[in-house]
Amino acid sequence: MAKPKAKVTLIGTCLAEIGLEFIYEGEATECRNCKIWKVCHNLQPGKKYQVVAVRPNTRQDCAVHKDGICAVEVIEAPVTALVPADRAILNSSLRFEPPCTRSGCRSYHLCHPDGVIEGEKYTVTKVLGSGPDICEKGHTLKLVELRPVGA
Repeated sequence: MAKPKAKVTLIGTCLAEIGLEFIYEGEATECRNCKIWKVCHNLQPGKKYQVVAVRPNTRQDCAVHKDGICAVEVIEAPVTALVPADRAILNSSLRFEPPCTRSGCRSYHLCHPDGVIEGEKYTVTKVLGSGPDICEKGHTLKLVELRPVGA
């Protein structure tokens, strides 16, 4: 599988550590009048990212982050999710649709994982096995690692 393409963005200096994973939530109100707004907000809201490099000597003051911001390189991070067993095929692509909407289920967080956008295409990069619990609706599910197609 090809190495994911890194994107340069700005994050709080106290968060700028290789390996940090985060869900980009979008801009804060204080960002609207900032001159470097576009560099901070070049990620897609709702997606999970991982810091793969911290660029030296790039610190800037910021109205949101107390200790300022700095440049980092990020990739779209893999996400662990439950998918129907017949879709859990290594290196296959799928359009992510949560298998269930039952919010009280113990596996809800795996059927609706943070960082996955419903309806987008993902590649199954690992098949991790059966889900941690038996599906309360009777679905046969597998635990997989997903990466966005093209990431």
